[in-house]
Amino acid sequence: MATAKIKKGDTVVVLSGKDKGKSGSVTKVMPKEGKLIVEGVNIITRHKKPTQMDPNGGLEQREAPLYVSKVALADPKDGKPTRVRIEADKDGNKVRVATRSGEKIDG
Repeated sequence: MATAKIKKGDTVVVLSGKDKGKSGSVTKVMPKEGKLIVEGVNIITRHKKPTQMDPNGGLEQREAPLYVSKVALADPKDGKPTRVRIEADKDGNKVRVATRSGEKIDG
């Protein structure tokens, strides 16, 4: 699978699905599965049985993984979805650049 150009800590915008238009910070990236977890997006509810560790049990809400293709990096200038390209800066280091505004994302 090709690199997704999205890293942990990036702000992304959801492009499709029930949370379309929401944005959040990436908390975990799973490149082998092509998925990532975004803070506050794609919340699911799980029913938990009571155990000795958690005697009450009940409902647990947490973020479920999203496919990388369903999100786009948020432009640092205006927060709208943008594509990402990789350029070399004057020192020869690779830098991610937002296609929409041309601003550098890291560094």
